Amino acid sequence: QVQLVESGGGLVQPGGSLRLSCAASGSILEINRMAWYRQAPGKERELVARITSGTAPDYADSVKGRFTISRDNAKNTVYLQMNSLKPEDTAVYYCYANIRRRDYYISQQYWGQGTQVTVSS
Repeated sequence: QVQLVESGGGLVQPGGSLRLSCAASGSILEINRMAWYRQAPGKERELVARITSGTAPDYADSVKGRFTISRDNAKNTVYLQMNSLKPEDTAVYYCYANIRRRDYYISQQYWGQGTQVTVSS
């Protein structure tokens, strides 16, 4: 089956930077949308950034100007460059993708396992 694997999380000081990566693998025909979500303890999962084929990227207001989402279609990979990190950015970050498989014409949603990002001095 299709799998999403995140990497790049870790501990960083306020004002620092991290780059998250998410690689999709499997019988992929087309990836319509890829996105990053995050969930902090005691809070609901929220959309951080998303990129859809043929449209400009979307960002949560809280990360505009600091985060940048990009995609490498040849590698089926999405990235999240996070700059000027704040303690409130601390959360588990999840990769999301809407994917059409080669063996099934209906698009399906896939989630990564999540990667921890901790911003602390």
